[in-house]
Amino acid sequence: MTQTEVRKKITDLREQLNLHSYRYYVLDDPDITDAEYDRLFRELQQLEAQYPGLVTPDSPTQRVGGAPLKGFETVEHRQPMLSLDNALNEQEMRDFDARLHRLLEMDDPFEYTIEVKMDGVAVELVYINGLLSIGSTRGDGVTGEDITANLKTIHSIPLRLRDAELPVPARLDVRGEVYYPTAAFKKLNEEREKAGEPTFVNPRNSAAGSLRQLDPKLTAKRPLDIYVYGLGYSENSTLISQSQALAAFKKWGLRVNPLTKICLGIEEVIAAHAEFLELRPTLPYEIDGAVIKLNSFALQDQAGIRSRSPRWAIAYKFPAQQETTQIEKIVVQVGRTGAITPVAVLQPIKVGGVEVRRATLHNQDEIDRKDIRIGDWVIIQRAGDVIPEVVKVITSKRTGKEQKYTLPDTCPVCDAPVVRIEDEAVARCENVACPAQVKEVIRHFASKGAMDIEGLGEKLVDQLVEKELIASYADLYFLKLEQIADLERMAEKSAQNLLEGIDKSRDIALNRLIYALGIRHVGEHVARVLANHFGTLDKLSTASEEELQDIHEVGPQVAQSVNKFFAEPRNQQVLERLFAGGVKVQQKLVDEQTEQKFAGMTFVFTGALEKFTRDEAEKMVMDRGGRAASSVSKKTNYVVAGPGAGSKLAKAEQLGVDVLTEDEFLEMVG
Repeated sequence: MTQTEVRKKITDLREQLNLHSYRYYVLDDPDITDAEYDRLFRELQQLEAQYPGLVTPDSPTQRVGGAPLKGFETVEHRQPMLSLDNALNEQEMRDFDARLHRLLEMDDPFEYTIEVKMDGVAVELVYINGLLSIGSTRGDGVTGEDITANLKTIHSIPLRLRDAELPVPARLDVRGEVYYPTAAFKKLNEEREKAGEPTFVNPRNSAAGSLRQLDPKLTAKRPLDIYVYGLGYSENSTLISQSQALAAFKKWGLRVNPLTKICLGIEEVIAAHAEFLELRPTLPYEIDGAVIKLNSFALQDQAGIRSRSPRWAIAYKFPAQQETTQIEKIVVQVGRTGAITPVAVLQPIKVGGVEVRRATLHNQDEIDRKDIRIGDWVIIQRAGDVIPEVVKVITSKRTGKEQKYTLPDTCPVCDAPVVRIEDEAVARCENVACPAQVKEVIRHFASKGAMDIEGLGEKLVDQLVEKELIASYADLYFLKLEQIADLERMAEKSAQNLLEGIDKSRDIALNRLIYALGIRHVGEHVARVLANHFGTLDKLSTASEEELQDIHEVGPQVAQSVNKFFAEPRNQQVLERLFAGGVKVQQKLVDEQTEQKFAGMTFVFTGALEKFTRDEAEKMVMDRGGRAASSVSKKTNYVVAGPGAGSKLAKAEQLGVDVLTEDEFLEMVG
């Protein structure tokens, strides 16, 4: 090729790669595979290596390069990066709205924008004539650190803006939040733990640490991402509102979070905030609230700023998911499989709006790894409905009076020996007659996905076992009215209702009975698989490990557990008593009662589902012979996407997997 042809080829490759990055990161609509992108990228690399004089700063190949820095230079922001005042409840939001009405002397409802508040690291990106010139941290709001080289490693940050129908300003300063996706964060901590390195407390902490690496090559190894949320400065700007700015950012190739709404009046803001809070557990990144802004830039200017914060914006925070408290003592709980779980008894503290008094410590290895002691001050975490756990010990608060803890050698409930099998992290009480295990086994047996016995609550199970009215779940089917009516807080009517619930459960589908038995590693889905394959409990109970492992989705662990359960004479005795009590397995399985239209298909659900819960959706799939998976792969047949769908939706589109709306899925279900 001639020099002119080479130059044209390099320019074409850069434009193609930049376009594909824009489609992937901004539009969530890739139209080539990763392999095709890599081929184009390598071709550009080879040409630039042959013709180094044609390399430009905005080339996709220049995201990582150069020697490690000795330190970060400081950068002054053209416009200060202000912090935001916080609101913690609805009344404080209404007070914010009332202050603005008084300040601006307006009676009509304000038009606000509400955006999710990313829990990451605020940065500023400065584009000169469309080219990324400087990237910096927020710092003290006036000056920050120059981390341009590190920000260039983030593929969702364009090195050159797209000149859309709206011309790019000669200088454009935008603000965004760099974050660490939660799945990647979990993987990072697992890898650091295996390597014996200290783990990060939360994704924000890991994002900040990644951005402050002096060697950009180390930052490049971290899968950081960004959402751009605000305008800092724009030369000769024609933008008149926040919503218009966000739309322009997207056209210019900047990544904007789709969870943004325009609200008329503060009540719509409060309602939208509640929606975001509900979405929180389903998102692939951490958010800690919502940011509310007057949409009009003219009204923002009229409202003005205080010394450190604007009067026209506020952060409406979610209840904190991490808090600091002290461990008062450590106790152990005995689960239905005999698992001995250490639990920290805490000074009561509200986490995520819920008072927390206990946090799981998982096992002895976890206690030793984190060096958790009685009396320690700790950071605890509660995400969604997950049991609170200790994230980190605050060693700087130690006084020397803290006590190390070791699990007991005997079960605290029945005094049987506590055994820890080699290669297992969990210690267990091996006494199957242990009252604590019996209670948990019965609770599981009666639960909604199992026998679904109405009226059999936790405290009632405690009484029945403690008063020796039952010693196994089979004994439930021999209870008499007068026995139950004599119990605390029970009466004849309540006792009669319970007996009716027990009687109703006598006629049960095979898959629900298998799940109810509480066999280790056998959840609802595996129970359906086993029921569909064997058809009767007799055939399942006599199956060898080899026969079990021949079934798709049944591995060695499940096969061994099922085989061991039915080989245990005490379990066989309980089953005989269960059937003597009148329990009958329905001729048709739950799965057979419904047309198996999804047989062999795999579905993935993502986003905030509005027409059904995730559990309901997955059950609809499994009842029809399909499989519900948690991640998207080439084997996925359909992805069902609700509002706020993120990385799973992008992956589905990248792999060419069919994407359904909730209505389309319900139509398939019929």
